[in-house]
Amino acid sequence: MTGKHTLVLGGIRSGKTALAEQFAATASGDVVYVATATAGDAEMADRIRRHQQSRPAHWALAEEPLHLATVLAARAAAPQAPLLLVDCMSLWLSNLLFAGEEVFGREREGFLAALECYPGSVVIVSNEVGLGTIGMDPLTRRFCDELGWLNQALAQRCERVVMSLAGLPLVLKGAL
Repeated sequence: MTGKHTLVLGGIRSGKTALAEQFAATASGDVVYVATATAGDAEMADRIRRHQQSRPAHWALAEEPLHLATVLAARAAAPQAPLLLVDCMSLWLSNLLFAGEEVFGREREGFLAALECYPGSVVIVSNEVGLGTIGMDPLTRRFCDELGWLNQALAQRCERVVMSLAGLPLVLKGAL
């Protein structure tokens, strides 16, 4: 692993994205916000718009709902790899699950491999779903299982893991 990678976990509205953005704002070089969300309805489009308006204007934006490994590979080729802020794993995982098993497996493994060799820093946002109840339907249970396993794989590959609770950082690995 070459860059310093950070995983920011938290529940819905826990402050995880704001915390990740604070980490990214301290970067000395360029920052690329990698958005995995798609606007499937008006409410989601409004959420995306609010997120875009809250970010610094000089940050670049890469919108990629599926192919995160491709984004990392393209940005790694830059003379100085920018800090990538990937928001978020739960939306990305949903996109992958609906894309089918072949895409799911290929893209998940590709992203984890690309993360290991990305020469710059990466800040990754993900929901922590392991503190809730067990889902009533198979798709919800699969989503929770897969996100839990993905978060564990990411935590192994990151030097810093922080949990955001009520907007406050709780360091699980590394240091602030």
